[in-house]
Amino acid sequence: MVKRASRRVTGLVGAVVLAAASTVGPTIVTPAVGAPAAAAVPAPAPMLAVPAGAAITGATWETDRKVDLTVHSPAMGTDVKVALLLARDWFSSPRATFPTLYLLDGLRARDDQNGWLLETNVADFYRDKDVTVVLPVGGQSSWYTDWRQPDNGRDYQWETFLTKELPPLLQRDWRATDARGVAGVSMGGTAAFTLAARHPRFYRFAASYSGILSTSSAGMPESIAAAMRDAGGFDANDMYGPPADPAWAGHDPLVLADGLRGTSLYFSSGNGSAGVADQPSDVPGLSSDLQGTALEVLARATNQAFAVELDKKGVPAQAVYRPSGTHSWPYWQFENTQAWPQAQAALGVGNPQPCSTGGVIGTAASTIPALGGCLTPEYAVKGGRAQDFATGQMYFSSATGAHAVGGAIAGEYDRVGGPASNLGFPTSDELATPDHKGRYQQFQGGTMYWTPATGAHYVDGAIRDKYKAVGYERGRLGYPLTSEIRLPTGGAFNRFTGGYVYWSPHTAATIVPNGPVFDAWGRAGYEGGRLGYPVFDPLDVPGGQISRFEHGTISAVNGVTRVQ
Repeated sequence: MVKRASRRVTGLVGAVVLAAASTVGPTIVTPAVGAPAAAAVPAPAPMLAVPAGAAITGATWETDRKVDLTVHSPAMGTDVKVALLLARDWFSSPRATFPTLYLLDGLRARDDQNGWLLETNVADFYRDKDVTVVLPVGGQSSWYTDWRQPDNGRDYQWETFLTKELPPLLQRDWRATDARGVAGVSMGGTAAFTLAARHPRFYRFAASYSGILSTSSAGMPESIAAAMRDAGGFDANDMYGPPADPAWAGHDPLVLADGLRGTSLYFSSGNGSAGVADQPSDVPGLSSDLQGTALEVLARATNQAFAVELDKKGVPAQAVYRPSGTHSWPYWQFENTQAWPQAQAALGVGNPQPCSTGGVIGTAASTIPALGGCLTPEYAVKGGRAQDFATGQMYFSSATGAHAVGGAIAGEYDRVGGPASNLGFPTSDELATPDHKGRYQQFQGGTMYWTPATGAHYVDGAIRDKYKAVGYERGRLGYPLTSEIRLPTGGAFNRFTGGYVYWSPHTAATIVPNGPVFDAWGRAGYEGGRLGYPVFDPLDVPGGQISRFEHGTISAVNGVTRVQ
């Protein structure tokens, strides 16, 4: 039942050669690898219930396609960062929902970013695919499972998070369907199959790239425990207990193989010898990465044992045995690309609509080669037209013409609502700031600024007028640190590197300086407290500053702060 193929990687994005498409065991039955007909897609399942306490508490748009979520996990008692790569038609079909593909990290997962984003081309690869990619961040040595007890200050409950807490939040808040896939590398590959087996049919597709697919066989718990001590100093006993504990078998993909029936399966491994992405050693055929060699040999052995078990049980799968390659990211990027047609079929993802450029948008886009090719046809937005490209979006209205928006500026523009927001349509392309430290772009209703240190934020209305009056980014306020934030009292403010600007319907836009004056105002309740809104910019006096508010003053002079 398991289809086996030997693939030769001829480049880092290499062509695939079926060099030995032979089978070991029975004749193979495999899932279709083309895009499926609509009738093949199961009917949608009911919306999952969101557990008490689970919540998305923040969303940072890094670009028009990448969003970093902050998700509170009640099971782990902490916030978890989750990166999303939005589906191709996210903007062109604003009422559509999309399948999700979870990509899990390896044993040395970092807390700042998922390894798939750091080491591979997934951000580019999935841009033209109508699936939202979900990339959990963190989980070093966790095996994405629920641990018995905390270790190293972390209460790992990843299985609960990935199957009970995060999916319903994505369905409710981020237009996800119940069509889910999960894939991972090394530790994450093991976890992909463990999660899929322990939650039958929760995932329609599961893939393991160099995962350890037999974790409770003789010597494996000890090997895994040693790897966990090396990667962060974690104790495997806090995860599953000692090697003989039944919990090891209860999380072993090979033991749980029956639970994978009905899930489209793809697993791959190299043989540990030096391949095109490896630095060879002095020994012919041996990579200089000895650890990567050993780990891939182990992965291959467990993959083969797993394939035998699937054959015994009659569970179909695609098994790929590369004739070279170590335990490293270039090969996993390659396998992720090769697995996509099978994932596409299982998730019911259609092929891209044909697109072309023309008219005013096409003319403007042709002057910006960095935009790349189109991803969607033109589509209507409030007051005009838009089209999505590989690295950004083009917007057109009769009043503004056509302009491109990309990168972090596009992310913030999309966060606030794009042309339907107070910003309206772009009226300029992205430009360098006069101090050459950042970028800015003009819109009908405001100006967006970006630097590597501050991110992208807009300034508009009376606050922008004040910002202009004091010299924009080269003045005392510097660059904005937030976009405009509305207040319950009817006013608004922006935070800048050099202070704050507050405005209300009955007070002009006014600067409040960083430091003791702002801190004292905060202790008094900010604009909702007894002092009210600021009414005059800070006055420099010998030894400090004085700021006047609606109902009093705050002075910070010679290290002494007074509220009067």
